[in-house]
Amino acid sequence: MKQSALTVAAVLVLVGASPVAAADKAHQQLMAEIRMLQEQQQQLQQMMGALAETLKTVSTKVDDQTATNRKAFADQKLQIDNVAEGVRVLREKADDANVRLSTVSQELEAVRQAMSSMPAAGAAAGAPGQDPAAPAGEPGAASTGAAAVPTAPPGAPPFVSPQRMYDNAYSDYMAGQYDIAIQGFNAYIASFPKSDKADDAQLNIGNSLYAAGKYGEAIAAFQKVISNYPQADSVPVAHYKMGVTYEALKQVDLARKSFETLTQKYPAAPEAILAKQRLDALNRK
Repeated sequence: MKQSALTVAAVLVLVGASPVAAADKAHQQLMAEIRMLQEQQQQLQQMMGALAETLKTVSTKVDDQTATNRKAFADQKLQIDNVAEGVRVLREKADDANVRLSTVSQELEAVRQAMSSMPAAGAAAGAPGQDPAAPAGEPGAASTGAAAVPTAPPGAPPFVSPQRMYDNAYSDYMAGQYDIAIQGFNAYIASFPKSDKADDAQLNIGNSLYAAGKYGEAIAAFQKVISNYPQADSVPVAHYKMGVTYEALKQVDLARKSFETLTQKYPAAPEAILAKQRLDALNRK
């Protein structure tokens, strides 16, 4: 009887201990899974960090390449602008050369006509000592070896053609003598205000002031081209030069306004292409 009681007690102990052992085993397994998840999370975090660093490096390289491409594009556009500006200057010089050749031809023709009329003028006036009533070649007529060359009245200033005055001022401008060139162009405008090249003279006053670094005065000079010669072909150039001058003064809004006015009013002008390029560059800043 006693032995049976001990057996029952042992069975009860085993039965009571079994759920505790099972719970402990489940707890240990759960903790093991938690540790595994924590390790996996750490690995994922490390992978995410490495991926973020890689993305940062790639992004930096892309930004550097983009900046390089932009700089290369800007340099190329600047070169194109310089070439276009050089072509425009060469075209202006060619036009000036053609005008000079035409003027020289006209002056030569005038000299030729003057020389052809000199004998008749000398015969009509009569040489000193010759009887005005006596025909040429008869006795009593004074013998002269050559016809007298007419000269300007004493004290009269020598005549300078408009083209020569303009050319002299332009030569001073090309030589970098900007102050002298400005004086020459002003004298040209004062002497020949209705000349076809009066607007060009005013434009070159602005160019001379810009080249001398007098940007404020240059803008005023370019504005005179627009105000005083509204129908001249130099007006689009004046708008473009005003925009460039405003850029030099760091007045971006006014520069943009000048370029926009040029592209809107004179879309077919060669300077409108340059103005659009300048606007694109300003809008990217």
